[in-house]
Formats: sequence, C-alpha cells, structure tokens
Amino acid sequence: MKKHGMLNSHISRVLSDLGHTDIIVIADLGLPIPAGVPKIDLALKLGTPGFQEVVDLVAEDMVIEKVILAAEIREENPAAMQYITGKFGNDAVNASISHEQFKALTRHAKAVIRTGEATPYANCILQAGVNFG
Repeated sequence: MKKHGMLNSHISRVLSDLGHTDIIVIADLGLPIPAGVPKIDLALKLGTPGFQEVVDLVAEDMVIEKVILAAEIREENPAAMQYITGKFGNDAVNASISHEQFKALTRHAKAVIRTGEATPYANCILQAGVNFG
C-alpha cells in the first residue's frame, strides 16, 4: 500500500502515464464526458469532494505547465477563477476559450476526474509539463 501521494489507484495510474502536453480534466458534476474518455468518478454527494480539494491533491503529484478554463468562469464563478489563478499564476492560466471549445478539448483528455462540485464552470484542463530542465 502507498504511504504518501495520490492513493486513488485510477488517478495515480493516469498521472504516471502522462507525457509532456498530455491533458487531464478536473470536472464538476455537470460537465459532459465524451465517449471513449475514461471517467474517474469521485463524486460522493453534492459538493463532495469539491473542485479545489481535488485540484490541490492532483497538483501535488502532477507537473502542470498550463491550465485551461472556459472564459465563462470569470463571470459565473469568480471564486474558482481566483483560486486557479492564485494557485497556478496568471501566466499558466488560459481562460480565453468558450465553454463549447472547452468541452471539445476534453475529447483529447487521458481522463476526466469527476468531482462532487456543484458550482458553474468549476472545470479545468491540466496540461502536463516535465520535471526536468
């Protein structure tokens, strides 16, 4: 049994398999998941686990070079926008695509991790970086 880090075996496997520029999605309850993209469903009840908690835990084990958000998050969920920019910095965050474009990008994800989050646009695409020079 693992002692530290991501204990969820499905998430741990996906993170271990990521290459540079591969993407995963952290999703709220309502984001549609494209056919063929693996879904790791963590939702236990409305709000649990939350978006921020899952992003924090995934970020502990993943080298993240870019975060993609739907532009609608600015108006519809400013708290989530503030959290993401505070965590990753403005240079790493792209919030200039529409929610429709965001959903289209999810088709290329290695996995979608579904949270119990029930606030609008609490979704992000995390693009993998590398942990060397």
